[in-house]
Amino acid sequence: MAACSVEALLAKAEQEEAEKLKSISVQKELDLEFDIGNLLACDRNRIESRDFREQKKEDFLCALARDNTQLLVNEIWKQPTERVEEAIVVKLPDPATPLPREKPPPKAKPPTKWEEFAKLKGIQKKKKTNLVWDETAKEWRRRWGYKRAKDDTKEWLIEVPETADPNEDQFAKRVKAKKERVAKNEFNRLKNIARAQKIKVPGVGLTPVAQQSKDDLAKAVSVARSSTASAGRFQDRLPKEKPPRNTGKKRKFEPLIGDFSNEKHKQLELLKLMDSKKPKMDITKAVNKQMREEDREEAAAKYKKGGAGKRGRKGNMSGKGKGKGVRGKGGKTGGGGKKRAKPGKH
Repeated sequence: MAACSVEALLAKAEQEEAEKLKSISVQKELDLEFDIGNLLACDRNRIESRDFREQKKEDFLCALARDNTQLLVNEIWKQPTERVEEAIVVKLPDPATPLPREKPPPKAKPPTKWEEFAKLKGIQKKKKTNLVWDETAKEWRRRWGYKRAKDDTKEWLIEVPETADPNEDQFAKRVKAKKERVAKNEFNRLKNIARAQKIKVPGVGLTPVAQQSKDDLAKAVSVARSSTASAGRFQDRLPKEKPPRNTGKKRKFEPLIGDFSNEKHKQLELLKLMDSKKPKMDITKAVNKQMREEDREEAAAKYKKGGAGKRGRKGNMSGKGKGKGVRGKGGKTGGGGKKRAKPGKH
């Protein structure tokens, strides 16, 4: 019995080893359709329902997937190969099956103002080298960034121009100019993004436009007046100058120290309103609402009465004769009918 168990174990081990080392040749009734560019294989062979029922579903599907994958790998290695460093790679052909995209293709970025100007003037973009010769250090250095060529920030001595103030700090002036350049570049970058997304850029003061309107000038004057230390409180106004509009209201806050009677009163009123079951009614607002409804009903009644009177008058006037030269009973030509008697006379 022990021998039988050993033989069974050896047979099982050989079977497992054989399953691991299956042959690369797979036989199919119909050849698979391959699209090597997409690493796609289509199996059009019929699945035997008897085999599917007799075997376990997972084992049957795993065996089918293994055979088809083996055929796909065999077809891939039929393509031309090349060596890249220490690996051998296959050069895949172009895909033949069009596959739908998950997302729409990205839209082309709109050109910036400089790109539009360069296209209009025919300016070609030239690629600059990353290294330039530095005459001071007598070596090749980077064009930009750390340890760049002609780096004027490392100078310990700056010559003061003849037209400049001798007491002016040239180092601080250089740092300020660099900050202004960085801020200007960042502002232009944000303007290009807003222009590409068709967003209106909020301007401060008088923005440079082709034609300044009256509102733009008024806004610029308002900004210039409020730029003082007192926020324009003590600035003199021009004659016949109107107060600025849409300037906003300044918020008012209760003092943190001092008399808290006003705050106490507000809190008690709020608690009283929350504790009461009936909502608080504004008498003035309710009376005004009732008066408006009465005026509206009275106006509607007058309109209806006036409309009925107009229709009645039109109905009475519709019986007038229109034909001239029609003979009446007296043998004279009349205006077309009997004359109406004056009211009060019979």
